[in-house]
Amino acid sequence: MRYVWLTFLVLVLGLLTVVGWQKWHRPPAPDAEVTTALAPTRPVSDTMPAPAAAETTPSGSALPQADSLIQFAMQQLGSPYTYAGTTPTGGFDCSGFLLYVYGRFGVPVPHSTALLIDTGRGIPREQARPGDMVIFTGTATTSTTPGHAGIVLSEPGQPIRFIHSSSARRESGVKISQVEGTDYERRFMGIRRVLGVVPAKAGAEPKAAARPATATGHLAPKAPELGTAVAVSAPAVRKLPVRKAAPKPRVAAAKPKVTSRATTTKKPAPKKPAATKKPVTARK
Repeated sequence: MRYVWLTFLVLVLGLLTVVGWQKWHRPPAPDAEVTTALAPTRPVSDTMPAPAAAETTPSGSALPQADSLIQFAMQQLGSPYTYAGTTPTGGFDCSGFLLYVYGRFGVPVPHSTALLIDTGRGIPREQARPGDMVIFTGTATTSTTPGHAGIVLSEPGQPIRFIHSSSARRESGVKISQVEGTDYERRFMGIRRVLGVVPAKAGAEPKAAARPATATGHLAPKAPELGTAVAVSAPAVRKLPVRKAAPKPRVAAAKPKVTSRATTTKKPAPKKPAATKKPVTARK
């Protein structure tokens, strides 16, 4: 048994010696440098051209194409002129025609030529393009205020041709006219651009591009951002019952006692003296 223990101790010492020798004679490892791999910054134009952003309105919806708007306006040719009209069947006036055509594509314009002169953005005459509005004065020679309007059909640099709803006696209704060489030259006031300037209403034709699908799930409600007005309903006011005061008892007016002017007093009757009886004497 002694030899077994001696053999075990020798093996343990030998193992410790080998391990210690390897530990103390191992060459030190070089310090590892921690480096962060950074992708080289290169301009986007050097790698791949960025896709052109779709032209949108400030509200985020896609802009209606001018050619689609012009095509829709041309479909109304021959519609009758009606004062304050806004439909093809009932007829149009000049501003009602613009209201109907632009409204089809979600571009709100007022139903008043006096307000159309301030709608959108002013454009130089030579830059007028299809889809712009052209504004004229009234028919009177002394008129200086807006009285008529139409939609430009011509390209920049060409004679301005426009479609409008006219009240002329010779040829009324929706038709095409030209500015140059006509009385509209004298009445010309300016060009107004509304496509891409006036925000389009949501849900109008043409429809905006579909939004990218987002992951569905239970989302935590967002906390109100700073500066966001949070509507707080006022607590209901409970009406307290009103106690009615008990009616005061009516006090009957005391009737004045009426006393007779002459009061009769009964005098006591004088007492008569008692009669005295005379003594009766017996006759002898």
